[in-house]
Amino acid sequence: MTIAKQLAEELHLGVEQVEKTIALIDEGNTIPFIARYRKEVTGSLDDEVLRELFDRLNALRNLEKRKQEVIDLITAQEKMTDEIRAAIENAKTITEVEDIYRPFRPHRKTRASVAKEKGLEPLAELILRQDPTYTPSIEEQADGFISEEKGVATREEALSGAKDIIAEIVSDNAEFRKEIRRLTMQFGTISSKAAKEEDSVYAQYYEYAEPVAKILPHRVLALNRGEKEEFLKVSISVDEELILKYLFSEMILGNRSPAEPYVEEAIRDGYDRLIAPSIEREVRSDLFDNASEGAIKLFADNLSHLLMQSPLKGKVVMGFDPGYAHGCKLAVVDPIGKVLDTAVIYPVKPREEIEKSKAIVERLIKKHHVDVIAIGNGTASKESEIFIAGLLKEIPEDVKYIVVSEAGASIYSASKLAAEEFPDFDVMQRSAVSIARRLQDPLAELIKIDPKGIGVGQYQHDMKQARLDEALGGVVEDCVNAVGVDVNTASYSLLSYISGINLASAKNIVKYREESGAFTTRQQLKKVPRIGDRAFEQAAGFLRVPGGKEIFDNTGVHPESYDAAEKLLARFGYTKADVAAGNLKELSTKAEGVGVAKLAEELGVGVPTLKDILTELEKPGRDIRDTLPPPVLRDDILSLEDLKPDMELTGTVRNVIDFGAFVDIGVHQDGLVHISQLADRFVKHPSEVVKVGDVVKVRVLSVDVAKKRIALTMRSRQKQ
Repeated sequence: MTIAKQLAEELHLGVEQVEKTIALIDEGNTIPFIARYRKEVTGSLDDEVLRELFDRLNALRNLEKRKQEVIDLITAQEKMTDEIRAAIENAKTITEVEDIYRPFRPHRKTRASVAKEKGLEPLAELILRQDPTYTPSIEEQADGFISEEKGVATREEALSGAKDIIAEIVSDNAEFRKEIRRLTMQFGTISSKAAKEEDSVYAQYYEYAEPVAKILPHRVLALNRGEKEEFLKVSISVDEELILKYLFSEMILGNRSPAEPYVEEAIRDGYDRLIAPSIEREVRSDLFDNASEGAIKLFADNLSHLLMQSPLKGKVVMGFDPGYAHGCKLAVVDPIGKVLDTAVIYPVKPREEIEKSKAIVERLIKKHHVDVIAIGNGTASKESEIFIAGLLKEIPEDVKYIVVSEAGASIYSASKLAAEEFPDFDVMQRSAVSIARRLQDPLAELIKIDPKGIGVGQYQHDMKQARLDEALGGVVEDCVNAVGVDVNTASYSLLSYISGINLASAKNIVKYREESGAFTTRQQLKKVPRIGDRAFEQAAGFLRVPGGKEIFDNTGVHPESYDAAEKLLARFGYTKADVAAGNLKELSTKAEGVGVAKLAEELGVGVPTLKDILTELEKPGRDIRDTLPPPVLRDDILSLEDLKPDMELTGTVRNVIDFGAFVDIGVHQDGLVHISQLADRFVKHPSEVVKVGDVVKVRVLSVDVAKKRIALTMRSRQKQ
């Protein structure tokens, strides 16, 4: 089966569709470009499916590469047979390939290799034949292998060495290992015990056992971390008799041969000493890989929804970074994120200069017409919120506030990028700017931070970091390109995620506009060093030029489709001026009247491309995030002590994990909606019901003030 055919079966796609998509990938096209501008070729596959296809394509190609390497290695040993070659070619995983290669792999010194050096292999073969009768007996024949020169002093040593050889033969059998792995996965038990007499967050796993087949991914990751931190001892066990029964049925002929006891002993030894520890490692590795992939997928999903939260447009925002001894840093930014003013106040302990602090904040609000105050949720956040809520009641200006997650703000503020952006600011001032900007445009600000520091994953530091970085990088790339960026205002860090543009060319774009002035057309990008025709093709459609010479440059229409767009306008008596004026509300209706398929053929484009052009021309400069719920702004404070069971609240989903969702209800401690409380129906995974950034209605189930734990529900009362 070809890779394309296998991918088609796995992803439920057409073989030709997959072949064409692979060709696009191999030509160097980016996933966002393929998803947006090559829909006719791929059958309109979205970026999520394309990334899954891309990942599996790489995995299958790596598998094929390893198969060929193993074939070459065995062939070089002159041990290749048609049967072995077929087994390798039919292997579905790298593990299966390695099992087949195992007997041919150069072995380090083992008990079996030592026995072979002593000339005991013929004795092992003699025993494995399992003749009904031996004349002379096995024991007598073993005497013939006693050799002072070879280091075999007794009959028992000869028989022991022969059994070592048989044990390794059993261990190296690929089919045996495959079946034992299956039996362990199906019938095995994973268990853990306390490694030290000390309380910890892993206490629930101090006496724990669960079938391997049923363990949930987040428990696998918790056990691994507990073991890594030396609080737990974790093991996998399976009924040994179940495995031995299988091995005996495969190895013992059942003819009551005098050799049976020796073969049985060798099998038991081979399983206990060689197979069981190896299979346990492999099963645990498989559990970890599967759990990691699930966690990475969930993290990626959370990150995507976090980045795509609705921006707060057209508002002047004051970023408020709370702190005690070093004060609270303020930064006022205008609607496009430009810093207008900064200040430091001390409204909380130890100085508690409340009146002086009020005067400074009030002055900044009046001077810059501040609309919203964004308070970071870190140290001293609660006291800062109380201070701001009290102040807003005393002043006539209509100002709201919101508590913003500052996860990763400290990472950004201490970064090289932040130092480049604000060389004259200290770390806390930069953090205040970041807090304000992440409310105004979450995507533009959060892409400056390593996704692992944003706080929407689980066990992210325990996963394979290269795989995690690859997945999260893909999410950021997809989000940035889905929204598009203003080529004249975007930072180089934001531009670097655009299809076809790397960090060097992104910096060149910024340098070009600083030296030559704002871009007035997309075509000017070709004048930027390191942006050739290929990079331009990949990037142009995702870069916007508001107020430029070409109205299409402020849309998602790709330059390669400008002629078709002009013909479309002319077909219905419109001009580019109508696009700029927003007079094309009826364009899609008119197109449907003619027939979209017929019109596409007339214009020389595919139906998907025509539909995209219609959408873009009707809403030039549109932001797909504008349809999402806006941030929940507040003007009064709610504390943990104010919460009572059955209280109804509106909150924002901050994180989705395997066992539920954490919801910000404005009390500085996110409440947990357990998976069992997410809906009136059975929920297999929380991501079916909620996404990061969702605004949801919840009710309080219980509050533990001492432990700062809030249990919430989204179920209806009658279902409780």
